Amino acid sequence: MPPDVPAETSAPTRASVGLRSERGPILGSVMLSIALIAIDSTILATAVPAIVRDLGGFTQFPWLFSAYLLAQAITTPVYGKLADVFGRKPMMLFGIGLFVLGSVLCAVAWSMGALIAFRALQGLGAGAIQPSGMTIMGDIYSVAERAVAQGYIASVWAMSAVVGPALGGLFSDHLSWRWIFWINLPLGLLAAAVLLVRFHEEREPRERRPIDVTGSVLVAGASALLLLALLEGGIRWPWWSFASVGLLVGSAVLVALFVLVESRAADPVLPGWLFRRRVLNAALVGSFVAGVVMMGVTSYVPVYAQQVLGSGATVAGFAVAALAIGWPIAASSSGRIYLRWGFRACLLLGGGFGALGAWLLVLVGPGSGVWLPAVACLVLGLGLGYVVSPSVVALQSAVGFQERGVATGANMFGRSVGSAVGVAAFGAIANAAVASRLDGGGHAGAVDLDELPVSVLDPALQAVFLAVACSALLLVAAGLLMPRRGPDPVE
Repeated sequence: MPPDVPAETSAPTRASVGLRSERGPILGSVMLSIALIAIDSTILATAVPAIVRDLGGFTQFPWLFSAYLLAQAITTPVYGKLADVFGRKPMMLFGIGLFVLGSVLCAVAWSMGALIAFRALQGLGAGAIQPSGMTIMGDIYSVAERAVAQGYIASVWAMSAVVGPALGGLFSDHLSWRWIFWINLPLGLLAAAVLLVRFHEEREPRERRPIDVTGSVLVAGASALLLLALLEGGIRWPWWSFASVGLLVGSAVLVALFVLVESRAADPVLPGWLFRRRVLNAALVGSFVAGVVMMGVTSYVPVYAQQVLGSGATVAGFAVAALAIGWPIAASSSGRIYLRWGFRACLLLGGGFGALGAWLLVLVGPGSGVWLPAVACLVLGLGLGYVVSPSVVALQSAVGFQERGVATGANMFGRSVGSAVGVAAFGAIANAAVASRLDGGGHAGAVDLDELPVSVLDPALQAVFLAVACSALLLVAAGLLMPRRGPDPVE
């Protein structure tokens, strides 16, 4: 048995973890809940034209995505802490209820502004579902079993990435875009009912402490300003505009106030010990880098496949879907690796795969077949699966029951921030590269994508792929940061 793996269980078996096991209904409920929030992250992409035709507000539609992601991201660490205080089950049911309520309101929205507001309400529910669901997985499964459980969860995200846009187009073309939200009602109620009946949470007695309301408000406010600056900077306003600088400065001020308040809080929403343990820092780095890399791949590989390689939208979609194939394969098989050689070895293997896959993208050129970016995405998916999922298992094994929610929530938040950083950084690189090659140095945002010649678009996207490859090297850093001995599990 390697020194960094708890000597508590043997290798996982599907019989003890699968949907037909004793805990299968709970796993199924969590998977269904996470599927709802995962699909709702992508399903609107193909429905936007139908929504704009019905409600108008073309210039506002990007906020359908930003409002949802912002609300989800800024509340994730808060809900993670509340799951430790009040229990996973109450927070999960609260999140499902809020998400379903937001879905119903979205389905009856009468204007683009109302739809955006109700999407934010959905995001507030999603912010509770993800950390609570992942924490439940850590509670009901042992370290050895969590690899297979994480594989199931990873497969949900993988299928959602492929199924979401297809469902959005199907509902828009043959029913109504409003069915995108109506379908969440029966599915959400089913997930809640199963969890209510089958999940009997045994909570350890805990001294009641006042909720850190001030810290929660400050971390949510600082996160909102930072993510808003990253998501909208260079798009709605220039990077060096008063809006961007003001948002970033405001976020920094709130962070400083948050640190001051948390140092005096009896039970802080983000305790300082989270950032003093190497296991948790390694998991946070891996999650953050995964968010960065995923945005570069999922945003720009389809564009390259269509606009440079000349593939159709369907083929381009399958190319990036290879990422969603590699991830669950690696996640479900990672247990055998970290149980035998340790978490550090598993993360280093994932970092190697991730770096290799990202650097394969750099080799893509106008004469390449679409198979090359597809292979690159497959290898990169394997890398992310061997880094992200074992990282969650490691951090959940390194903390006690009463700290598992806040640790999981912080990790999920790290990936959200990484995604926002990826959007901002890669968008700035692509826009700058296009603008520098336009006649007269024109602004990239003023040119339609279809009007850009391959001689301009190819080097711009190559610059993005190079940045993705450099970022992926930090996946190896996450493995190196994981201590050789690994977590001392507190089960």
